[in-house]
Amino acid sequence: MPAAELPLSIDVGGSMVSGVYARPASPVATLVVAHGAGAGMEHPFLRGFTAALNGDGVATLRFNFPYREAGRKFPDRPPAAIAAWRAVMEAAAARSDGEPLWAGGKSFGGRMASMAVAEGMPAAGLVYLGYPLHPPGKPEKLRDEHLYGLSLPMLFLQGSRDTFATPALLESVVARIGPAATLQWCEGGDHSFAVAGTKRAPEEVGASLAPAVAEFIRRHSEDRSDEGTP
Repeated sequence: MPAAELPLSIDVGGSMVSGVYARPASPVATLVVAHGAGAGMEHPFLRGFTAALNGDGVATLRFNFPYREAGRKFPDRPPAAIAAWRAVMEAAAARSDGEPLWAGGKSFGGRMASMAVAEGMPAAGLVYLGYPLHPPGKPEKLRDEHLYGLSLPMLFLQGSRDTFATPALLESVVARIGPAATLQWCEGGDHSFAVAGTKRAPEEVGASLAPAVAEFIRRHSEDRSDEGTP
């Protein structure tokens, strides 16, 4: 039976943003999921992704950034996005039962999660669905500096044809981060994980990424238990 979705309204510095929380029975962890720059939390890709995670024993909370909630097209600057991340993580923690609380998202949403963690936001780990390492065609403009101070588990899921991350550059960044980071290529995928010549609905594409994420979260949650981490 699919986990029921609970609509939320979350206070971010006096303004409210929308969220959707879903909790299967006895989840191994909760993953808070942020959308990319060009789509909100109700995009079919994210709906398919979170529903599949719920079916695999991971609770989820997906949410809108303030700019999206207000109907603006241009993404929030990092301070506003990080403030939203902090508020939503607190909302997720209040609904948890002490299980590990992870952060992640599509493109911009995942990058802002990593910046929030770099500025002190607690998280058990990070999941990137298409990390935007650089603007398309501008590999010299890397968005990587804050990543090297992070030691928590990180999963980079990346399409091999993603123009926002030249493969050799991303592999170099992940290697430099060290053993905490894992890079998993989705062969033939673009920035939306669409594969040329393969027609799949966005919900199906999102759902296809969930097993790798759930396995990564479960493995690291078990590692914490083995080490006696509360």
